[in-house]
Amino acid sequence: MLVLNDLRGRVILRADGGMKTGRDVVIAALLGAEEFAFGSAALVAAGCVMARQCHSNLCPVGIAAQKPELRAKFPGTPEHVVNFMLFVAQQVREILAGLGFRTLDEIIGRVDLLEPKPLEQCGKVAQLDLTPILADPDPDRSRPRRHTQPRNDRPDDPLDDRIFEDALSSVESSQPFTRHYAIENTDRTVGARLSGEIARRYRSAGLPDGTIELHFSGSAGQSFGAFCNRGMMLFLEGEAQDYVGKSMYGGEIAVVLPEEALFVSHENTIIGNTCLYGATGGSLYAAGCAGERFAVRNSGANAVVEGAGDHGCEYMTCGVVVVLGRTGRNFGAGMSGGLAFVLDEEGEFDLRYNPAMVGIGAVEHQYDIPLLRSMIERHLEMTGSPRARQILERWEHYLPLFKKVSPHPTEVTAIPQDARALEEAALAAVTHEAHARQGAHSR
Repeated sequence: MLVLNDLRGRVILRADGGMKTGRDVVIAALLGAEEFAFGSAALVAAGCVMARQCHSNLCPVGIAAQKPELRAKFPGTPEHVVNFMLFVAQQVREILAGLGFRTLDEIIGRVDLLEPKPLEQCGKVAQLDLTPILADPDPDRSRPRRHTQPRNDRPDDPLDDRIFEDALSSVESSQPFTRHYAIENTDRTVGARLSGEIARRYRSAGLPDGTIELHFSGSAGQSFGAFCNRGMMLFLEGEAQDYVGKSMYGGEIAVVLPEEALFVSHENTIIGNTCLYGATGGSLYAAGCAGERFAVRNSGANAVVEGAGDHGCEYMTCGVVVVLGRTGRNFGAGMSGGLAFVLDEEGEFDLRYNPAMVGIGAVEHQYDIPLLRSMIERHLEMTGSPRARQILERWEHYLPLFKKVSPHPTEVTAIPQDARALEEAALAAVTHEAHARQGAHSR
């Protein structure tokens, strides 16, 4: 269709799904692809044994596990993946030579070089008609069959680039930096480039807490604060789309309602879907509700929101999440680690969580109560949330309404996660963030 409408030259087509060999690459190229994505095969090259226990925090080679004793078993190196790709490339070169071509670009879209295998003896498969797939849309070859036109990038200066240029000297010198910016929903992945520079210079250590303080007003586009690193503090007055704090490693993100807002924070959504996806550290505070799949695959971040949609804390393996309001259905599905505290004023949470891997109970452990209260206090400090203030002022009333969500002991080990260590670490992190915030103000 793209070739028939003379649009093929404007786009790049990527093929994925079960790519394993050079032959797969060549066939995909003949069908029109010019980029190729390897998933499972590259993971196996890195050491994955396909145990299919990614969701259980029991990966036997430590790829999808938080436990140090399992992560120590990881056998892979980057060179393993590099060697695999070199072998794939070598096979591609050999097939191209057999076909009489020098480069992969020469065969993109050449469906005339493909022939279907005989399928008479293959039962129902013999009924497949591959003619539409193997039809040549432009036999005269007068139109492009691969990407030929440059990207039509926006002519404006991306906000993330401006932030990077403004704060680069502070990153280099580790000196405090504070700046205010207006933000729009076309500004995506704000803060990611600066986070990458911090990681490049300082690796996992990052910057001292509170070094980079960025304030925004408006509606943020997707992936606000993605890959947020240690030493960064992002404050947004407004709202944000999906993927807030995606893969964040450290720092803090706070999203608050505009001062002129007249609606109730815990009854309205302020951040989109799939926030904190794959986060491994840092904290997120949102004075409003989150969308669906909040904290999906969270692997170490702490968060406080005032409501969440369906599938909250899905596949979560570490970290602490506090929800100061109603959740959607299927909460905690596939959750194998971490903790969550949910305010259940309506008494219906037992119908909304997924009991397959988690259980719920009262907040009564000696470490639960100070952790929960400190996170709500930090939420109030970061966002000025009326909801948080109301709960803290009537603490004795609201405390019994909270439900603690924690994973069941696994069938493989029959040993529960070390909840005490997790709670102590989370409490220490929240306290440290509060002190860092005070220190940043004093500077």
